[in-house]
Amino acid sequence: MSDFRNDPPRVGTAGTTTGSTSFDPHAEITALREKVEALMSERVSPAIGSAVGSAEAAAHRATDAVRHQAENLSDFVHEKPLMAMASAALAGFVFALLVRR
Repeated sequence: MSDFRNDPPRVGTAGTTTGSTSFDPHAEITALREKVEALMSERVSPAIGSAVGSAEAAAHRATDAVRHQAENLSDFVHEKPLMAMASAALAGFVFALLVRR
């Protein structure tokens, strides 16, 4: 004889406990798969799309900022080549001091 207190409750596809003794694991797996797919399409996919959009916008802003700074540096070098060479020499000297220690 089976003691009903030791048997796990049967859960139906609607998530409620059923009194029936027939349990179809394939139907349960199918129902769970459908719920997961619904959650993915309703919540996860839009969140990923939003994150991708934000990352693309940040990448474009960073690219524009780097391009703008490169143009500024190029203009500075063309306008004041001696100052640019002195700045580069000073930067190299400071870098060499830091590396040596």
